[in-house]
Amino acid sequence: MARESDHTASIGRAPVFEPLEGFVEFPPAEMAARARAFRDELARRRTVRQFSDRPVPHEVIEACLAAAGSAPSGANLQPWLFVVVTDPAIKRTIRVEAEKEEREFYAHRAPKAWLDALAPLGTDADKPFLETAPVLIAIFGRKHSETPAGTPVKNYYVTESVGIATGFLIAALHHAGLATLTHTPSPMRFLNQILSVDDDARPAILLVVGYPAPGCTVPAIGRKPLDAIATFL
Repeated sequence: MARESDHTASIGRAPVFEPLEGFVEFPPAEMAARARAFRDELARRRTVRQFSDRPVPHEVIEACLAAAGSAPSGANLQPWLFVVVTDPAIKRTIRVEAEKEEREFYAHRAPKAWLDALAPLGTDADKPFLETAPVLIAIFGRKHSETPAGTPVKNYYVTESVGIATGFLIAALHHAGLATLTHTPSPMRFLNQILSVDDDARPAILLVVGYPAPGCTVPAIGRKPLDAIATFL
């Protein structure tokens, strides 16, 4: 029987189905309470740019990555690759290359409207958190998967699939008690070279992970209300 972990081995074959396991239904009142509790937990999540250098337990990162790997994906081809970086020398190299791109962005590439949108966040080209934070997770989207026989298979909806998996990962890390920052210097191909990742994988996000620094502050900004982001028909 084909399992999700070896899905590429079953490409082209007739579907095989199995009983749904693990689904748990709750009474409506409990369901609503759980939904509100999860909403409130995620509402406490804030993007952090001031990180402590305290180490993070490896097993926490592993468990959160496994949660991310359970996300839905186009044709279940799971086109993501997560590269976890804790080596100080590699983090330093990433910072140097990222800041090169960021300086170009702030000085030349970004139109005024974009810079105006960023102004309330207080960001600039300096990215010390890339060295200070104990963990960087480089997230890549793969254009192809590979069957056990080595045959390349095109991946579908790569951007959407990687985005969903990243959302799972951020939520899992927050639930575990860690802070995150989504960093997207552009272009990011320097990550392929630094991390020895082949060109079939395109870097999507550099996720910074750790504990907030003592006295950490965040921008005084808000989120749109529900009626501004959702419509019920």
